[in-house]
Amino acid sequence: MRRIQISVRQKSNKQAWPISPKAARTPKNWAGWPDQKRFAFILTHDVESGKGYEKCESLVALEEKLSFRSGLFFVPEGNYRVCPEMRRNLTTRGFEVCIHGLKHDGKLYASKKLFEKHAIRINRYLKEWNSVGFRSPFMEHDLDWLHALNIEYDCSTFDTDPFEPQPGGVDIIFPFWLPRGKNNSGYVEMPYTLAQDWTLFVLMRERTIDLWKKKLDWIAEQGGMALMLTHPDYMSFNSKQPKFDGYPAEYYEDFLNYVKSKYEGQYWHVLPKEIARFWAKRQTSISGHRESPSNEGV
Repeated sequence: MRRIQISVRQKSNKQAWPISPKAARTPKNWAGWPDQKRFAFILTHDVESGKGYEKCESLVALEEKLSFRSGLFFVPEGNYRVCPEMRRNLTTRGFEVCIHGLKHDGKLYASKKLFEKHAIRINRYLKEWNSVGFRSPFMEHDLDWLHALNIEYDCSTFDTDPFEPQPGGVDIIFPFWLPRGKNNSGYVEMPYTLAQDWTLFVLMRERTIDLWKKKLDWIAEQGGMALMLTHPDYMSFNSKQPKFDGYPAEYYEDFLNYVKSKYEGQYWHVLPKEIARFWAKRQTSISGHRESPSNEGV
C-alpha cells in the first residue's frame, strides 16, 4: 500500500522532492562551516529491530574502513537489548550512541500527557547512556513537546519528504535552534537532507544511488548540511539476494566512496553531537537573535 501511495505522491511532488529549492536559504549571519569546509556531512542510523542490532558491527566496520564515523540511534525498550558493552565499544571506537524513541510502536505522540510520561523514562535512558541526541520513530515530531527531553539535539525532521507518515518538511538544509522560553535554553534541530534508504530502495525499489548523488551534489553547491538516515535493518551484508524489504549494503558503501572521491577535503565530517554543539555555540554568539525555520510542515 505504501508503494502505491509513494508512486502517486512522487508524481505530484516533482518540484519539491528530492530537492526543494527553497530549502537552500542560508541562516542569518551565516559565516560558514569550520575550517572553511564547503559543506557538512553527517551519518546517522536508526536501529529499529533485533535484526538491525545484529548488523551494527558490520555497519560500523564498513564505515571505519572508509574513515567515517556515525551516530547510531537505538530503541531503549524495543524488541532487542542494547547492552552496555555494545555502547562502550561504539563510543570507544569514535561512534555516538543516541536514543530512538522509547518503543518503536508509533504511539509516542498519542497525547501530550502520554508523551510527558514517556519523557521521564527517555530522560532516564539519556542519562544512563550518556546520550545527548534523540530521534522519534517514524519521524513523527512535535518540536515544542520535545523540550521535555534533556537533549542537546533532535533529528526527527527532514528538509523535504512527501512520503513520510507526517509529510512535508522544515524546508531548510541547515540545523536550526529551537528556543525554550526566554532564558536562552533550547536544543538544536537537525533535519535529514538525503532520502532515507527505506524510501529509495524498499518502497521505490531504486537500483542505483543516483538520487543520493544528485541531492548531495546540490547540497554541496549550496554549502548546506548533508545528513543521512539509513537503517542496518534493511542492509544485506552478504552475497545473498536481499528479500523484498532489503538492499545490498554495497549501495551505502558505494555512496561513501563517491563522497570521498569527489569531495575529499571539502566536507566537514563530524558526529551529530559535534555539529549540534557547533550550532549551539554559534547561537550563543549571535546576540539577541534566535533563528527558526519556516513553520511549514513543522
